[in-house]
Amino acid sequence: MGGAQTGTGKTAGFTLPLLQRLARHASASASPARHPVRALILTPTRELAAQIEESVRTYGKYIALRSTVVFGGVDMKPQTAALRQGVEFLVATPGRLLDHVQQKTVNLQQVEAFVLDEADRMLDMGFIPDVRRIMSLLPKQRQNLLFSATLTGEIRTLADSFLHDPVLVQVARNNAAAESVSHLVHPVRRERKRELLGYLIQSRALSQVLVFTSTRIGANRLAYQLNRDGIHTAAIHGDKSQPERLQALADFKSGKVGVLVATDVAARGLDIEDLPYVVNFELPGAPEDYVHRIGRTGRAGASGEAISLVCSEEHERLDAIEKMVRLNIPRKIVPGFEPDLRVAPSIMGLSAGRRGAGPRERRPRRGNEEHDRLTHARQDAKNVDPIFSAPYKPSQSAPAALRPAVPQRALRQVAALLGGFPKNK
Repeated sequence: MGGAQTGTGKTAGFTLPLLQRLARHASASASPARHPVRALILTPTRELAAQIEESVRTYGKYIALRSTVVFGGVDMKPQTAALRQGVEFLVATPGRLLDHVQQKTVNLQQVEAFVLDEADRMLDMGFIPDVRRIMSLLPKQRQNLLFSATLTGEIRTLADSFLHDPVLVQVARNNAAAESVSHLVHPVRRERKRELLGYLIQSRALSQVLVFTSTRIGANRLAYQLNRDGIHTAAIHGDKSQPERLQALADFKSGKVGVLVATDVAARGLDIEDLPYVVNFELPGAPEDYVHRIGRTGRAGASGEAISLVCSEEHERLDAIEKMVRLNIPRKIVPGFEPDLRVAPSIMGLSAGRRGAGPRERRPRRGNEEHDRLTHARQDAKNVDPIFSAPYKPSQSAPAALRPAVPQRALRQVAALLGGFPKNK
């Protein structure tokens, strides 16, 4: 089980040893029987699967081992033809691999190594049942490897369910962001985010900017508005066909498109060489996704900048992100794009008494919270006005409030039911 910061080479970390291990099976024979699947690599997204398979081909250029990739959104026939010719390395997404299993176009009985990449994303996307079905088709004697940039408690529980006595290799502390990435927050009103983004891109002459939004509709709308403002922009998300997604990514990498608006589908494992800027147009709902988003920049030791446009409704998400990465991200208000003054302190991080940027102080242990609360209550009791703690007592000297006298009605006798008035004796 391996955990490391994004951009540190986890793909090479498992691909190179697998190539060396399987080199003994290298064969120049054209017979498919000489090229069974020996290494299976599962990924959550199509783009990551294509990227890993490209890395396998690059690293194993001079070794007679074949590789291919299968994922959804495209025709199965070319994939079926490649599988029937025989491959040692198979990179796949879970759904399309099960389609090929159902069509009986792939045999997994000779797999020696099984790699689950970006396991936490697999868990988030609900792929774990499919992963378990695939694992049931594999030989019992095999090596299992699990990799992710964030190792949560749920991932450790998942690992314990199919890893036997795993060895944990963790390069940096859990959920750590790359040190080569600088962080900056621009507080702004929600309705002015798009204007601020266009202003930053044009005023700072930003090139090759990866912008993240929370929804597919939001990605399309933002890309349309930026193009209307004269900023060449493309969008990539789950509603796009696979050829459209690959074309948009290729145009962005080549520089034909200066801005790529994406949902979190592009946040996992994509390696865009020397990407200088990542912009969070909307903060992610899960703090772990912030690490994956900004991990697209600052890869392989290069520097990068992560810019977040934060409105008042997102200050709780920002606080959760800062707690996880253990950083106080500096705030900078852009003149002309000031946030709502009524909620500015919460966005600027002043509500908790914080000033400036720097590492956060370590929190006290949970077991001492009740003791600390009672201690503070006793200390603060000296300064409490007794009017709020003592019971009410009416003043002895204060005159009673005068009320208008209510005239008393004269009592008169009323005959009892069926009894009449009493007789005078």
